[in-house]
Amino acid sequence: MNNLETPIFLKRQDVTLAYTLLRIVFGINFFVHGLVRIGNMGGFIQAMVERFQDITPSFLIVPFAAVVTPVELISGFLMIIGLQTQNAIIAGFVLMMPLMFGVCLLQEWDTASSQLIYCLVFFILLAGCSLNTISIDRVISNRK
Repeated sequence: MNNLETPIFLKRQDVTLAYTLLRIVFGINFFVHGLVRIGNMGGFIQAMVERFQDITPSFLIVPFAAVVTPVELISGFLMIIGLQTQNAIIAGFVLMMPLMFGVCLLQEWDTASSQLIYCLVFFILLAGCSLNTISIDRVISNRK
């Protein structure tokens, strides 16, 4: 390191708090995605079928579209409260894969870019699971 560089020192408690806040705000985002669709799942599924009708048969889209809302709702809620956090993050991350595939087939590159940001946040949350100390998961593990 030369004299012009300043080392960056991060306190674990600060990084833990930042992780927790990111987990919660991202959980809110995912949870609300599911929440606003739950009352109109039929409409959401139909919209997905129409969106992909030219490139994918509806018998492939309907089951997937029916899973999107519950996965968003449940994984988002679990991220918010910090329960089964790693599994919730993995579920959301896995959900992003077919969503990314679909928007790329549609050549919706703006949406794909937005989804890449989601994937980056999922990566950060998954890679940082050791920082998930402000959570129900930690309370449960401390009781064991």
